[in-house]
Amino acid sequence: MESDDAAGAFAALGQPTRLELLRSLLEAGPNGLAPGELAARLGLPASTLSFHLRALEGAGLIAATRVGRSLIYAAQMLRLRSLLAFLAEACCTGQPGLRGGLDRLIGSIPGETDAVQPPPAFNVLFLCTRNSARSIMAEAILSKVAPGRFAAHSAGSAPSPEGPLPEVLSQLKALGHDVSGLRSKSWEAFTGSGAPSMDFVIALCDTLSGQACPDFGRTLVTAAWPLPDPAKFAGSTAERATLLNELYAGLRRRIEIFASLPVASLDRMALKARVDELADPHALAGVR
Repeated sequence: MESDDAAGAFAALGQPTRLELLRSLLEAGPNGLAPGELAARLGLPASTLSFHLRALEGAGLIAATRVGRSLIYAAQMLRLRSLLAFLAEACCTGQPGLRGGLDRLIGSIPGETDAVQPPPAFNVLFLCTRNSARSIMAEAILSKVAPGRFAAHSAGSAPSPEGPLPEVLSQLKALGHDVSGLRSKSWEAFTGSGAPSMDFVIALCDTLSGQACPDFGRTLVTAAWPLPDPAKFAGSTAERATLLNELYAGLRRRIEIFASLPVASLDRMALKARVDELADPHALAGVR
């Protein structure tokens, strides 16, 4: 980083409101915040907020990503790390022990070609009661189908203490999915101030044991794709294998269509309508 570039970034930060804006975005992490949320947090009128956001964006310290009709702002971590590295590069020459935790704070600094961060992925949470089969399958499928564009998660209202069904994990592994990170967990892991913000929440059963879904914060779209529960499947081993294969195929078809939707160019109502269509197995052949 050149001195003039660093000076411009520090000039943009040399104002209390902008500093608090950046701190709020750092707290939000890669999911970022919408302007309305920032304005509410800092008690700023829209015109004042826009003025300061433009200054920070012009200095490369934050960037906006369009989600539906909204803009989501996020801090540019690589840019900030480069700025810290510029300050620290001349520190304590010949006496590295005096640098304290600077090296751990800065980490490895990428070259100029890596300085622009990709937009954050859309977080998708799949729900079912026990988080042992349907939602586990969906998490694994979306992680493989669109690993850079979507971040897949799953949870349940009453997660299975035994974890995912062994036959489901065996099936997924045989089909080339990474199952090492799959586990049954409560949907409470995705609530509260420290939880990642979900862009999509998709329930894969009718009622989730009669419970109402908790508040997952800023959610772009919620939907329901009711599917049979493999834990209730009866029959022989061969019949259960067939049912699991049919369930996997139906989920994969839905998720491939979902992953191909032009999320950034559709407004919320149009996007929800498209996602809702995927609940109908008879409509899948005609959905594009």
